Amino acid sequence: MRIALYQARTGIDPAANARDLEAAVAAAREGGAEMLFTPEMSGLLDRDRERSRAHLHDEAHDPVLAAVRAAAARAGLWVHLGSLALAGERDDGRLVNRGFAIDAEGAIRARYDKMHLFDVDLATGESWRESASYAPGERTVAVDTPVGRLGLSICYDMRFPDLYRALTDAGATMLSVPAAFTVPTGAAHWHALLRARAIEAGVFVVAAAQAGLHEDGRETYGHSLVVDPWGNIVLDLGTEPGLGFADLALEQVEEVRGRLPAIRHRRPIGAPEVL
Repeated sequence: MRIALYQARTGIDPAANARDLEAAVAAAREGGAEMLFTPEMSGLLDRDRERSRAHLHDEAHDPVLAAVRAAAARAGLWVHLGSLALAGERDDGRLVNRGFAIDAEGAIRARYDKMHLFDVDLATGESWRESASYAPGERTVAVDTPVGRLGLSICYDMRFPDLYRALTDAGATMLSVPAAFTVPTGAAHWHALLRARAIEAGVFVVAAAQAGLHEDGRETYGHSLVVDPWGNIVLDLGTEPGLGFADLALEQVEEVRGRLPAIRHRRPIGAPEVL
C-alpha cells in the first residue's frame, strides 16, 4: 500500500496554500498513492492574530477545505488534511484546530479537534497560551480508510500516550500525527516520540510536518516521518518542502504484534497506592 506525505511551508495566504494542496493531491495520485497526509495548519500559518482572523472561517465556509475536498474527488484519492484553524464554531469565540479524513469522493469521513493544548511559562519570561485562542477537543477519533483503521491526533498530542492507547484499543493500526513542530523541540524529541508511539503498540505512525522559515517569521522542524511497527524509520523528508512516498506492508502490524504482543498484555491501570 503506497501513501504520500506532503511536507509544507504554509504561508499567510490561504488561496496560495490551497493551490499547493491541490497540486499535492494530484501529484500523490499520479505517484500511485492511495492516501495523502498533510501537516497541521495546512490552510494558514500566521502568528499575527489580527491578520489571520480575516482569513478564518467555519467548516462550512472554509475555502481551503472545499478546495481539498474537490481535489480529492477529482483524483479519486483519500486525504488526511492534517488540520485547519476554524472560527465561528464555538459560542466562546475560541478557534478549533481540526483535522479531516476525506474520502476519494470528497466526503468528510471523520473530524478530530486537537485535544491537548500547549500552555507554558518559561524561565526566559516567554509565555505561550494556546488555550487562550483555541478550545480543546473532547473526543478521540479513529476512522476506517484504505490503509487500515487510522487514529487521528495533532502535534502536541504526541506527548500523551494515553491518547494512543485509546486509539489502538479501538483497533487503530496506523496513527497520524500532523504537526508544526519548532526547531529546538523537534531536534530534541520529534524522532524519539514518534518512534515510541509506533513501538509501544506495534503500529505505523505517519507524521506530515511543516518545514522551514515561514512568511510569518516562525521556523518549523520538518522531517515528516513514516515509522513502521518495529520502530524503523521508513521515510524522513528532511527540512525542505515537498512530496514523499512510502510503500507499506500493512500485514507488518500483525507480524510485529505476534513477535512482541505487548498490546494484548495491557491491563487496566488504576490510581497508584501512595505510601
